[in-house]
Amino acid sequence: MAKIKVTQIASTIDRPMNQKRVIESLGLGKISKMREHNDTPQIRGMINKVKHLVKVTN
Repeated sequence: MAKIKVTQIASTIDRPMNQKRVIESLGLGKISKMREHNDTPQIRGMINKVKHLVKVTN
């Protein structure tokens, strides 16, 4: 299965609680933290909710 790297590029301060929870469930939480995930529709949906806070690379 393909892997994608998700890096947090912005803070979650003053963001809605649902966006904070998505960032937390992606395994992020601090700026510049990077996690690798399988490229699934569920992960893509989570990334789409916080696309302004993260950077995705293949």
